[in-house]
Amino acid sequence: MKNKEQVDKELDQAEEQLVKETQEAQENEEAKAESNEENVSAVDKLEAENAELKNKYLRLYSDFENFRKRTSKERLDLITNASEEVLRELIPVVDDFERAFKVNETEEDASKIREGNQLIFHKLLKILENKGLKVMDDLVGKPFDADTQEAISQIPAPNEEMKGKVIDVVEKGYTLGDKVVRFAKVVTGA
Repeated sequence: MKNKEQVDKELDQAEEQLVKETQEAQENEEAKAESNEENVSAVDKLEAENAELKNKYLRLYSDFENFRKRTSKERLDLITNASEEVLRELIPVVDDFERAFKVNETEEDASKIREGNQLIFHKLLKILENKGLKVMDDLVGKPFDADTQEAISQIPAPNEEMKGKVIDVVEKGYTLGDKVVRFAKVVTGA
C-alpha cells in the first residue's frame, strides 16, 4: 500500500497537471479568439480589396469600350473624308467630259476630239498619281510575278528567252503605295 505522503504527492502532481491543462486550454481559446478576429478582419480586408479591384476593372472596361467606339467612328470619318477629297478632285474631270461631249456633237475634226480626250485623260491620271496611284509600266519582257500580275493565258514563247516572261499586257495593273489595287492581267510565254 501507498503511504499518505505518496498519495498526497500524486494528488499534488495531478492537481498541478490539471491546472496546467486548464491554463493551456484557456490560452488556446484566447489564441483561437484572436485568430478568429484576425480571420474576420482579413476577410473584410479581402472583400474590400475585391470590391476595389472590381471597380477598377469596370472603369477600365468602360474606358476601353469608349476608346473602341471612338476609334471606330474616327476610322469611318477618315475613310469618308478621304474619299470625299478624291471625289472633289474628280468632279472637274467629269465637267471636262461633259463639255467635251457637247463640243464633239458639232466637231468634224477627229484629231481635235482625240486631242481633247487625251487632255482629259492626262488630267485624270495626274489627279490619281497625286493620290498615290501608280501604273505598273514596262511589264513586257520581264519575268512573271504572281504577287503583282495575273496570268490570263499562256502562249508559246517566240524564243527561249521569253519563256516564263510577260509577252503582252491585256489590262494594266495599279498600286497604291506598296499595295496592289488591281493586278495586271498578262499573257505569259510557255
